[in-house]
Amino acid sequence: MPFDKILIANRGEIACRVIRTARAMGISTVAVFSDADAGSKHVQMADEAVRVGEAASAASYLQGRRIIDAALKTGAKAIHPGFGFLSENAEFCEAVQAAGLVWIGPPTGAIRSMGDKIESKRLAAAAGVSTVPGYVGEIDSPEQAVEIATEIGFPVMIKASAGGGGKGMRIAESAEDVAEGFRAAQAEAKGAFGDDRIFIEKFIVNPRHIEIQILADQRGNIVHLGERECSIQRRHQKVIEEAPSPLIESETRAAMGAEAIALAQAVDYVSAGTVEFIADQDRNFYFLEMNTRLQVEHPVTELIHDIDLVEWMIRVAAGEELPFRQSEIEHEGWAVEARVYAEDPLRGFLPSIGRLSVYEEPLGEGVRVDSGVREGDEISMHYDPMIAKVIAFGADRSEAIERLAGALDGYVIEGLDHNVAFVNQVLGAERFQSGALTTNYIAEEFPEGFTPAHGAGGADEGMLVALAGQVLRVNQALEAADADGAYTVLVERQAYSLRFEDSAEGLSLHVDGPKPGSAQFGADVRDWRAGKRVYSCTLGGRALVLQARRRGLVWTVSHGGRSVSLTPMRAEVAALYDLMPEPKVVDTSRQLISPMPGLLRSVAVEVGQAVKAGETLAVVEAMKMENLLTAAVDGVVESIPATIGGTLRRDEVILTLEQG
Repeated sequence: MPFDKILIANRGEIACRVIRTARAMGISTVAVFSDADAGSKHVQMADEAVRVGEAASAASYLQGRRIIDAALKTGAKAIHPGFGFLSENAEFCEAVQAAGLVWIGPPTGAIRSMGDKIESKRLAAAAGVSTVPGYVGEIDSPEQAVEIATEIGFPVMIKASAGGGGKGMRIAESAEDVAEGFRAAQAEAKGAFGDDRIFIEKFIVNPRHIEIQILADQRGNIVHLGERECSIQRRHQKVIEEAPSPLIESETRAAMGAEAIALAQAVDYVSAGTVEFIADQDRNFYFLEMNTRLQVEHPVTELIHDIDLVEWMIRVAAGEELPFRQSEIEHEGWAVEARVYAEDPLRGFLPSIGRLSVYEEPLGEGVRVDSGVREGDEISMHYDPMIAKVIAFGADRSEAIERLAGALDGYVIEGLDHNVAFVNQVLGAERFQSGALTTNYIAEEFPEGFTPAHGAGGADEGMLVALAGQVLRVNQALEAADADGAYTVLVERQAYSLRFEDSAEGLSLHVDGPKPGSAQFGADVRDWRAGKRVYSCTLGGRALVLQARRRGLVWTVSHGGRSVSLTPMRAEVAALYDLMPEPKVVDTSRQLISPMPGLLRSVAVEVGQAVKAGETLAVVEAMKMENLLTAAVDGVVESIPATIGGTLRRDEVILTLEQG
């Protein structure tokens, strides 16, 4: 046993992940927690727990001295930082070691050199790693930026040296874009990182984000565990990851792996780490950055290599030698991961805060869920909005995708908004299934964002109505048929007629809808009982998982990211709906409404002030993000009922405008 006790300097999903491995190794664990996390899952799972501060991360999980004191007080021998928070903080790493504790991660030199994007590119080039054409150095002015960009050739990417998470990044197509983008990126980087150094490099058209997982021990042995494809991103944040990549073949994999190892050797790397590359569609690849920590998406690599990366981080930190060499490493099968976030896709993916009133994680062959929550837990405004990661393993890519989609269909989350329907639609898209990916995929496939039309039945409406009919029938919700033996259900004010037939093959259903034509559906009902939300069946020989919810007379059935809501009623009652007027839409353009729960950080106007459409009126903070709220129309501020520094509910009115 490498250590008898370790402390995890993190929270949520990754803290639970490290605790599970430590427990399997016979190692005791110490959790740290803020006031907001006092009753959280990671605190419950750990053998001991120590409070380190108030709810805000700056007052708790970023308090390195308190975390070190907690380790010393409890007798922990080592600290695992997880990811985020202090995981790539060289000063914290040094302080841990100065206190006589073991740091479960890379040395401070590697953290420092790879944390500076300008320095990391210099080191990469010196180590023979392919780098994107660009200017690797500090740029002092917009004029110099324009000169450099013109020499490189448009388009270019403007980046903050200390950047991360998409902050301080701009794409420029022209000299005018460069001048404007340079100022904006510099200001954003200064505010986010306290470091306004900017560099410029060539922008790769239709790029793919490919990263190589490495693992190194303290004796100079370094191996790579192949690549992960992380191209499905939204605003530079990863949404879906997979291993291996559908783009990369063995020759390119070996070349990328060799360069990743060369960079690791150049900085005397130890522990798990990731070298990220950007690749074009012809498999030309260029160094992007190195993450000196465990990655969020590490499970897909673990599944195809049957290796526990957290375990080997712990063993390497204790001085153990890697028992395998590069020639012995092979991958098998395919793994795909989806990040499930508390966010509202219909509101531009704004964070959603609330309590998980109903929460049931999916099960199934090849399915793994890494989470840090339970039913009844609250998703707080203070931390990252990720609820869980759902990962599926299969013999090949299509099987892994199918299993992941089925798992998401069976994932029950109520009490707040989430992105499950959105992710499932991405998985089901023909372009995704063909592997034609780029980092622009979401922007290209959802140019207007995720709208209510995406979640509606659409082309699959007939299938969803049929599935809903099965649910209704099995639950005996249809008490009596119409005179002709048909059951009528209303879907979006349109009447569908359902006819059932019992046979040895199962329950068949004939659907006549308001649109021309009809469809014959046959379904075999399995594993269903009244009141159950997740429902398994076969439709046309295809195994499906769906969810069904009943609220009053209305049933909502969902599958593949789409849903229909239907109400069973007699045909003569359904016909009356054609005579009813469409509901009126309330005009809220003269109200500034908080799109999410959060803190009202500031209001930029005062009563009586004239404002123009698009002008910033207020800033609301939620989940470590500041959201600028702007005026929808011209007007004059009439009232400001909200209080600066106060907590806002979703849809709470911050201020109102009158016509100017």
